[in-house]
This record gives sequence, structure tokens and C-alpha cells, in this order.
Amino acid sequence: MDRDLLTARAHQVLRDAAIPELPNRHSGKVRESYDLPDGPLGGRRILIATDRLSAFDRILAAIPFKGQVLTQTARHWFEATADICPNHVLDYPDPNVVVGRRLDILPVEIVVRGYLAGTTGTSILTLYKAGRRQMYGLTLPDGLKPNQALPQPVITPTSKAEAGGHDEPLSPAEILERGLLTAAQWERLSAYALALFARGQQRAAERGLILADTKYEFGTDAEGGILLADEIHTPDSSRYWLAESYESRLAAGERPESFDKDFVRSWVAERCDPYRDPVPEIPEALILATAEVYVRAFEQITGEAFAWPDAEVPILERIRANLAPYFV
Repeated sequence: MDRDLLTARAHQVLRDAAIPELPNRHSGKVRESYDLPDGPLGGRRILIATDRLSAFDRILAAIPFKGQVLTQTARHWFEATADICPNHVLDYPDPNVVVGRRLDILPVEIVVRGYLAGTTGTSILTLYKAGRRQMYGLTLPDGLKPNQALPQPVITPTSKAEAGGHDEPLSPAEILERGLLTAAQWERLSAYALALFARGQQRAAERGLILADTKYEFGTDAEGGILLADEIHTPDSSRYWLAESYESRLAAGERPESFDKDFVRSWVAERCDPYRDPVPEIPEALILATAEVYVRAFEQITGEAFAWPDAEVPILERIRANLAPYFV
């Protein structure tokens, strides 16, 4: 991680990716997408990862290089798992951009967990602390410690809430009863998710990391085949711990060391009600510290050196030039 390069290029931030020459724009919290006309392979979608940082149902800041880190980390893993599960990727015309098949996203979010961890209301640690032992169609034993390895990795599916709603834990039986997936789809999706997680844990261990849990998103193509979509094993979709200190911290009852990217979230939460109050101006040093964590995470997760963008070329200008062949 070259801090001097980070500082020198920190002005290159991609806050939005409005490109008028591309059709059917949709702006999400982090990504901008464009649906292209159908081609020989069916529908295509351009996904541009911006540097926006979303929390508390709002955009808090833009973190330099975040979009590139997420896109290139996912690329590393899509390529490393293509033999396990087909994915939506067709092309990478730019470091922040993936062109993929347009899929019908399945209405179940798949989270695979190898450890008793998590902080959300649907996490198994939260439910376990509340006295629950049966959840997601699973039965967990008594006596587990926070952040302890589970007997084997488990799938904890949730419903996909509408805007403003909350995800609900689901069991496989409930998924089938509600008609969210067919039995064949659930069987295939479960097999894919567990195999992807096993590959992720194996490769992470080689890099001195523990892949504790992750989420996957799957969709179906025009022929009904199931493909992996969105992103895979990125710092935003996964919980990574540093293996070297895991055992000692577990024995001491401490949280495992991780890539702590929540500097901005914690700073804002300490100074206002982030759901209702205006957000104070976030210090540049805090934004740069977060950018450093993202870049360091990319390098340790993938084993690759981060490709710093050209300091003289604005990110959006570069993306527009690289996407010119897709203009309609």
C-alpha cells in the first residue's frame, strides 16, 4: 500500500456516473447501471461502481478508489470460481465497470456463514444471544462463543425487503412454501453457495485471512439457468478476519481483527442521529484512512498490487472513453 500515491490521487473520486449516451439509467446507492438493447447473448447491463459510501439509508461520502476496489476484487473472485458456478460477467471495459448478462434476480438473498458472528438483527450471533437455537431451518448447539467456528458452514437465507422494509430470516421450507424458489432451484443454489464459500475460505487462508461469512446474489438467464450476479467476496459483501491473531483474540473474548472500514459510519453516528439530522462535514483524513483500508484489503485478499489510476485523467472521463463502443 503506497500512501504517497493514495494521497496524490485522492482527488480522483467518482461520485456519480451519469453518461447520457447510454440508455435506461438506474442509480442505486453505490452503483449506476444501464440496460443495453438485447444482443446475440440476450440482454446486457452495464454496472459502474462509484465511490459512494452508503449507510443509514443515505450517502455519507465518496471514498477514493472504493469503486475500483470492489469491481476488481469481484473480478478476481469471479475468475477464480468460474469452474464452480457460471456468472453474469461478459466484459470489463474499465477498472470500475463490468458488463454482464441482464438477469432476473432471485428473490432470496443467500448468506453463508462459517462462524457465529454478525451484528444485524438477522445475524445468527444476534439471534443466538437472544436465546434462539433454531433459526433458518437449522439447530445450533448450546455453548458456542461469539465468533467461534460453526461445526460446518451454514446457509442463512433471507427475504429481499422492499425499500424501507427489513429482510426476514427464511428456512428452506418457507422458501418453497412461499414459492420464492422451486425445489430444483434451491438445491442448485445451495450447492453453488457452499462450493463458492469453500473456495473462498481456502483461498483466503492462503492469504492469511479467514472468510467468516459472505452474501451471494443469484439470478436466472433467459434459459432459466442460475448465474452468480452482483459481486463476490468483496470487502463490502464479506467479513474477513486476520488469521494470525484470531485464536488469541477469541480466547480473550475480543472481536477478531478485520478490515475495519467503518471509520466514517462510526464518526457520523457519534455526532448526530444519522437517520434524521444533517451530516457534519467529514474530515478528509478520515476519508483517506477509509480509502487506505479498501486498497489494503484488495491487495491482501487478491495478492495483487492495486493499479493506481492515472492522476491526470478524471475517472468519469476515462469511463466514458472506455464505454464509447456501447453508446447507442
